[in-house]
This record gives sequence, structure tokens and C-alpha cells, in this order.
Amino acid sequence: MKRSLGARPLVFVTPTWIIGSYDQQGKPNMAAVAWGGICCSQPPCVAISLRKQTYSHQSIMTKKAFTVNVPSQRYVKEADYCGMFSGKTMDKFTKTGLTAVASDKVDAPYVEEFPLILECKVSHVVEIGLHTQFIGEIVDVKAEENVFNAKGVVDVELIKPVLFDPEARTYHGIGSFLGEGFSVGKTIDKP
Repeated sequence: MKRSLGARPLVFVTPTWIIGSYDQQGKPNMAAVAWGGICCSQPPCVAISLRKQTYSHQSIMTKKAFTVNVPSQRYVKEADYCGMFSGKTMDKFTKTGLTAVASDKVDAPYVEEFPLILECKVSHVVEIGLHTQFIGEIVDVKAEENVFNAKGVVDVELIKPVLFDPEARTYHGIGSFLGEGFSVGKTIDKP
């Protein structure tokens, strides 16, 4: 039997993404976001949700651009820090020792040390209660050479992304390999 938990923002797991943006004066900032995911494949788009009162919300509204920076597990402390403090009162790049790099395609910075970066231009803004959802069209993806596998594709096990459990408020790594997508399910039809 299942226990009802009521309406709440609970799904397992959520990403730990660091969103890069420039404020009105061009100062780079980072914000931790767990409410996000791919929302369209053609054109490729990602959706992130931020509270309206955040510093990054204002920056993204002004510049109409952001980056999604996927930290590896070695940067879990820096990622957590980015979600604990506002860039309005401090320079999180300086405080964490991370490096801001100007994106090639959008008016937003990315984190040099992180293995996977999505450069996004805002295509839609949706007001949803406490949060604003920004839909960003992905105009470029950058990946470190060391996260490509033998097949030449970006490999989740090489990236070692940080996952967030919103219920327990804890960070986790990825689990073990379970099977090939669009393949393992075919075994159901075999006698």
C-alpha cells in the first residue's frame, strides 16, 4: 500500500546545475538550481525554474540568456555553496575559486572547471506561482575531452554529475549501469 504525501515538489532525482548569468553591470554570477530538465528535443531546449526574488532571476530577465553548468562530484561543495548565498552580496566565482568564462554564443558566463556546459538563449518565460520557468534554447553544448567514451559520445559515468534528493536535501552520485536504452526493454517480448 502506498502512503499519500500530499502535493509537494518531489521526484527522484533532480539535477544539481549551476546556472551562469551576468547582471546588468556585467558581473558574472552562479546560482544552484535543482528544478530543471530537458523540455524539448527540436529545437533542443532546457527548462529551469527560479524564484522571482533571486538575483539570477533579474539577470536572466535582463540578458535573456543563461548557461547550464553540470558540476562533477569533485565540485559538490562549490555547487552547494552557490545555492546557499546570493551573488547580489558577493562574488561566488572568487569565493569558490571557480573561473568565469564568457560564452561564445550567449551573453552569459560558464564555469571553466565543470565538464559539461549548455549555452542557452531564453525563448519563453512562464510565471508559475512562486517560480518563473525559463525555457532556454540550447545554442551550443561544450564538453571536456575527457568525458567522451570510446564511442565518441559524452558519458555520464565520466562526467560524474551531482544529483540532488529534494526530500532529504542530500547530494548523491550516479548509480551503476542497468542496460542500454531502447534495447533492454526488448527482452520483455522474448520467450
